[in-house]
Amino acid sequence: MDLSAVRVRLILPEERQRFDELMQAHHYLGVRALVGRSLRYVAEVQGQWVGLLGWASAAFKCAARDAWIGWSAPIQWQRIGLLANNSRFLILPSAQVKNLASKILGANLACLSADWEAIHGHPLLLAETFVDPSRFAGTCYRAANCRAKISLAHLAG
Repeated sequence: MDLSAVRVRLILPEERQRFDELMQAHHYLGVRALVGRSLRYVAEVQGQWVGLLGWASAAFKCAARDAWIGWSAPIQWQRIGLLANNSRFLILPSAQVKNLASKILGANLACLSADWEAIHGHPLLLAETFVDPSRFAGTCYRAANCRAKISLAHLAG
């Protein structure tokens, strides 16, 4: 598979059922409603679906994240809507290719804030995820250089 051919885009309304069916069949958490505001993406290579991503509103409280950002409590409540959580990420079984996950994540992060703004009316400052260390090492997130995509200057306050 040519990783340069990977494209990530928002799903179309008529693709929602397929998205949900694939997520239910292949993601260890299945498919549940994404909490709050949300976006669903498909990663494709030449029209073939290779991955799925779901983003939702961030949790109101997360001690590790809140400490890392360093916002005061009032600022946190004002800005919590500027954070999104990668609630689901799935590489489809037919597309198990080295470096595919980090390629998809990088492409998705490149368009996530603009898409969020177009649909929900404001950009994102931070994208977060939680990785179950008993199942995953989080390598694809590090390889996609996720932390470097966050501008700490925008988070000060």
